[in-house]
Amino acid sequence: MPKTITIHREQAVGAAIDKCVHFGFCTAVCPTYVLDAEENDSPRGRIALAKEMLAAGGKPKAATILHLDRCLSCLSCETTCAANVPYREIIDGAREYIEASGARPWTQQAFRTMLAKTLTTPRLLSMANGLARLMPQSMANLPGPIGALAALSRAPAVAALRAREGRESAAPLAAEIGGSRTGASKTGKAHSIRRVGLLNGCVQSVLGGEINAAALRLLDRAGIAVVELDKGQCCGALELHMGKRRSGAKKSADLVREVSRLLSTGEIEAIVTTTSGCNSVIQHFDEVLADNPELSAEAAKVKAATHDIAVFALELDLPATGAADGARVSYHDACSMTHGLKLTRQPRQLLKQLNFDQRNIAEAHLCCGSAGVYNILQPDISARLGKRKADNASVGDPDVIAAGNLGCLVQISRFTPIPVAHTVQLLDWATGGPPPRGLEGFRPRPLPEPEPVFEAEAPAQESEEAFW
Repeated sequence: MPKTITIHREQAVGAAIDKCVHFGFCTAVCPTYVLDAEENDSPRGRIALAKEMLAAGGKPKAATILHLDRCLSCLSCETTCAANVPYREIIDGAREYIEASGARPWTQQAFRTMLAKTLTTPRLLSMANGLARLMPQSMANLPGPIGALAALSRAPAVAALRAREGRESAAPLAAEIGGSRTGASKTGKAHSIRRVGLLNGCVQSVLGGEINAAALRLLDRAGIAVVELDKGQCCGALELHMGKRRSGAKKSADLVREVSRLLSTGEIEAIVTTTSGCNSVIQHFDEVLADNPELSAEAAKVKAATHDIAVFALELDLPATGAADGARVSYHDACSMTHGLKLTRQPRQLLKQLNFDQRNIAEAHLCCGSAGVYNILQPDISARLGKRKADNASVGDPDVIAAGNLGCLVQISRFTPIPVAHTVQLLDWATGGPPPRGLEGFRPRPLPEPEPVFEAEAPAQESEEAFW
């Protein structure tokens, strides 16, 4: 007898499924449907498969698992849906059902468990990344997850975003909990929040150390005291998206307890994230932790206190030094930023305020194919989307491609020679920090003249009598 998910979870997923009225607007913005026009690889098709799976009970069909696994969970469909179907609840619930059913071959189950454990344990991830880089270059050409892991370990962004060492790090870093960095504001404006916690991220703490360091430098420059959370502190996002709800929710609960304690004792006033995927899940902790009603108040407090660095930085007065003036930036909208957090204006506003020449990217609504572990488990579709995104981002000869998510940067860097950088690295550079790797030779240039806006001449007022 296969395992199943709890009755109230199955009912909640079923209720979400019933909201779909099959308009089909979602198909135009679904990356997998856009690629191959396969109905079962569209949100509408996957919702039908999930409905059939739950109605039938037992172990799902292999074809059902295949098409649900091909979903990127980008949530572009959810943003577009005219009926407000909560697709995230459907796809996460369907994957939870599949995982609990034991329908996958044991080899797949073992690999997925190992992958989840490694990526959410910084020590293991550091070891695995080192081993992957020792693999022969030829292994990156192998099909399947092993070849994908070898290719990702060699992505240019992995080297570009590693933490700086020694004098290369041009600013102070915050201490671990128990001692935080406090600095006098070097600007004329003080943020209402003066002490924050910085969520490092499981993967980012290993592969994107320079992103976290840039955030520390930026906040220090504004006189914000920073406390780094435990580097092993995980929000549970990765496991939740893989259908491993029990272990993912446990990590979410542990994070809520720790952050709530820090907020309650006054050690911090807010949480700042540079990991949009983490924050996207934190904003749904009320649903994730629905089985823990004793944590509901604390989860709500943590959710309200968590802010993306782009939102937080908007309230900082950080004058540009001129070092990055005129740098052409192709800005990529990470799915977790656009659809998870609904943040599109703030990063662009910051870049323009600091004299970057910010450009938008064609097909901005399409995912780059990173999507957590998607580029490992679905490497072929991921590579097609990654190349398409990189080609669009490279139009117009940009100096750098920016995004608010580490996974996107690693993915895009595989398909273009143009440097990539997290948005916070650009904010740091423009206000006194070091240039992101690959931009050391940049020389400031004048911003292009804004295109003239021609206002149409108002039509002459006519009397009602003349009209008739």
